[in-house]
This record gives sequence, C-alpha cells and structure tokens, in this order.
Amino acid sequence: MIRYHASWILPITEPPIADGWVVADRGRIVAYGAYGAVNRRAPSHAETGEVDLGRVAVLPGLVNAHTHLELSYLRDEVPPAAAFVTWIRAVMAARRKRPSLTAPEILDAMDLAIAESIAFGTVLVGDISNTLVSFAALARSRLAAVVFFEVLGFNVDDADALVEHAAREIEALGPTERVRTSLAAHAPYSVGPLVFRAIRKAVDRDPFAPYSVHVAESIEESEFVRHGGGPWRQVLEEVGTWNPAWTAPGVSPVQFLDDSGFVGSRLLAVHGVQMTPADLARLVSRGATLVTCPRSNGHTGAGAPPIEDFYASGVHVAVGTDSLASAPDLSVFAELATLRALAPSVPASRLLASATIEGARALGFDADYGTIEPGKSARLVAVDVPAGTGDVEEYLVSGIHRDQIRWIE
Repeated sequence: MIRYHASWILPITEPPIADGWVVADRGRIVAYGAYGAVNRRAPSHAETGEVDLGRVAVLPGLVNAHTHLELSYLRDEVPPAAAFVTWIRAVMAARRKRPSLTAPEILDAMDLAIAESIAFGTVLVGDISNTLVSFAALARSRLAAVVFFEVLGFNVDDADALVEHAAREIEALGPTERVRTSLAAHAPYSVGPLVFRAIRKAVDRDPFAPYSVHVAESIEESEFVRHGGGPWRQVLEEVGTWNPAWTAPGVSPVQFLDDSGFVGSRLLAVHGVQMTPADLARLVSRGATLVTCPRSNGHTGAGAPPIEDFYASGVHVAVGTDSLASAPDLSVFAELATLRALAPSVPASRLLASATIEGARALGFDADYGTIEPGKSARLVAVDVPAGTGDVEEYLVSGIHRDQIRWIE
C-alpha cells in the first residue's frame, strides 16, 4: 500500500480536502482523508509506503464522454465554418480522399490521439465509430472506453436487419471489461424513425448498455425535423438517401426522439446547442445525460451551447471534446475552461462533476471511475497548483495545461 500526500484531494462527491492523503493498493483506492483528522479506516503509517506528491491537486481521471478517434487524421484539415452543414460537407469531402480507414496514417493518428488523451488526464472515453477500427487501438491502451458503433440510415428497407447486422458486428469483437461496445444513432437528419426504434430495441437487450445520438446540434437540424426542408434535405437528396415517403414530425428534434421511444436513462444526447427548456425538461424526466462539446460547437458553426440553461434545468451534464476534426486537441480540461467562460454562474464543483462522475455514470463505468472513494480505480491525476491557491476547484476549470498533469497510478 502507498499513501500519497498532496496539497489537495478532490473526491468530487464532497468538498476538496486540503493537506490530504489517499491510500492505494494494487490499483484500487483503500482510503483517503486529511492529515490531522481522525479516520479509523485509514491504514497506519507502518502499513504503507509514503509518497509526497508536493503542491498538486489529486482528482479522478477525467471522462471524455464523446469523441471520434477514427477522425483523428483530419486534425487541422477541416476549417471552421459559419454554418454546420458547410462544415459537414467539408468533412465528407475530406473523408472521400481516404476511402480506407485502415490506412497506416489513419491508424497512427488514432494511436497518437489516444496517447494525447491519456497525457491530458483522461481515463475513460465514449468513442463514436463508423468502422469499429478504434476498438483494437483502445484495447491496447490504458484507456477504458465504450465504443459506440454508429448506425446511419434515413431511407432503409429493413431497419431491423440493418441494426441486427450492427449488433452482430459488435458482439463479434468480444468486448473486454475495460473496453465495451454499444450502438449509437447518428442524428435525426440521417436516421429514419424505424431505425431509431430498432436501435432502442437492440440496446434494451442489455439493461445496462448506454447508447448515443447527436441531437439539437444545429439550426439546420431543427428546421429539417420541424418542416422537412432546408440544407439537410438537400444533402440527403444529393447523396441519394432522401425518402420521399418521410413526413416531417413538426416538433423539436428532442421531442421527435422522445415520441419515437428513443430517449431513456441510458441515452447520451450529444451537443444540445438548440435545446429549449421544454427539450431539457424531457431529458430530465427520462434521466438522460446531455454531453456538451462547446469548443467543437464553435468550430463547426453550430453555435454556443446554453450551458447555464443546461445546469439550471437539472439535466445530467457530461463533457466531450468531439473529434480532432473540430477541436484543436482532446483536452477535457480545455473544455472545462470553455464551459467556465460560457457559464460563469455555474459552480466549479458542478463542472468538475460533469467531467468525472457524470461521464463515468453515463458510460456505465461509475463503479470504477469518476470519484475518489474506497474500492474504485486508483487511476488518479495530479495537477500542479500554484502556492496560495485558495479555490482549487475554480483553478482547475480555468485552464490547465498538459505539462501540469501527471498520473499517480
């Protein structure tokens, strides 16, 4: 057993502990507390080795609840856009240049992205994949993950067959305890109503499996779901997937998904830039998690998410970076700094919970990650903090650099 001493310990579920310690044994947390405080559960000094980490804050590894590792090769290739559909067209064009996602440059970029995630203090990711190529790379790494096999299909003859084929693909991978698989729907403008229902039916075979969807990301999406027209219909017609029998639901994207039976407590609803108070209330009533990716939203032209509204609504909020096609790096700490800038009234403690326990819970890994407490994984991050730091939580959401971060275990 090793007792680590630090200026601050952040359990996440309780206030930071100044002049604290945490004991780890064989990769698991045994106990934690403050020096000078009585704690009968704490091992004695004779039972433990002692490591003084210095002027650092120790917190759980962060959770990146939404990314696309297989797009890492597009770093710096897709410029910012004023409109989301413009950005999507640029991504589609860039992907057409490299038809094989098993090309060495693509695999190498993915490995580098995983290494970068770890260097930024990330312990767990929710990765969206169209090819499942990221599964093997994640299994080789120290990251824990849910790899979501993303299903698209707006004009599909047999929705059940499409989804069952995807389900067999992920079952064939033989998911591990640390890298799991599930299904995701892409978005309301690229997935038909029967496909949404088939995905929900498939994931419900595992009562603990999370599932994901991009929703309420852009104005164009809301226009399409409400009225059936606009840029998204044009894109569907151009790529030959428009369904002339489809009728616009005439409601918001969130209500459309809810009316389709897709919204539930295991759903990760990603982006939400265009969500209304009524949309957020629906997510709250179903127990769903909203995953916000604010830096990506600015890059893609989706707009600035209403972060303060998210927290005021009471919805579960987790944090994602999205892909390197729309974010400069995979730093969850940088996303926290953006959240702080967009939502100055939200307590730093809630932002940190979003980047740890909320993401871990949404991905189904909260038994191991997300907080400092006995029995959980000792994959803990130490962040250098300046002398005299009073509000350590506020400091941690104000912009942490890569060279301040190191792993304990």
